[in-house]
Amino acid sequence: MTYVVTEACIRCKFMDCVEVCPVDCFYEGETMLVIDPAQCIDCGVCEPECPAEAILPDTSPEAGKWLALNTEMAARWPNITSKGQPPADAEAWRGVEGKYDQYFAADHGAKVD
Repeated sequence: MTYVVTEACIRCKFMDCVEVCPVDCFYEGETMLVIDPAQCIDCGVCEPECPAEAILPDTSPEAGKWLALNTEMAARWPNITSKGQPPADAEAWRGVEGKYDQYFAADHGAKVD
């Protein structure tokens, strides 16, 4: 089992999860973070740290489609090992539905409107 980051992280990117990860398995894109499932040791310490509730175990029914995305983007994006600054408007995006289709950026340096 592993944990995955879901759509709830998009445009929030609080990064509290990064601080507690013992194996540094988080990767940062322009609009969200992902977890490398191959590195994750299933300790679960990241899940309760996420203010956006964006982290789920891969056994959760809604996690299925996010496992492939986390795997793909972890191979493309840079590893992040310390908490950075979340976007200034992160709180405003917390709980907003349907962010993936409109705001997901696959490239690390992509611009967000």
